[in-house]
Amino acid sequence: MAFQQLDPPLPVHVLDKGAGYAFAVIDYGQEHNLIWVTAINDTGEIWCAPNPRVRMQANWTMGRKRPPAVATTAGECSGQPLNGPAVS
Repeated sequence: MAFQQLDPPLPVHVLDKGAGYAFAVIDYGQEHNLIWVTAINDTGEIWCAPNPRVRMQANWTMGRKRPPAVATTAGECSGQPLNGPAVS
């Protein structure tokens, strides 16, 4: 297991939680998703979100557009795009 503090924190969007700043990443190894430790802007909550639930925020200067709408269902964390091909 590895824990890496991010300096500076990265602005991200956690699906179903909102925008925030990831300030650490936990890596449990090759059989697991990365876990992003994120402070949510609107609530101040700290969430440990699995990699498929985390998106970088849009950044006009860097040419990164807002991520497409993402399908979410209870208990599902694949983050499959709406109206797009499934990602395996």
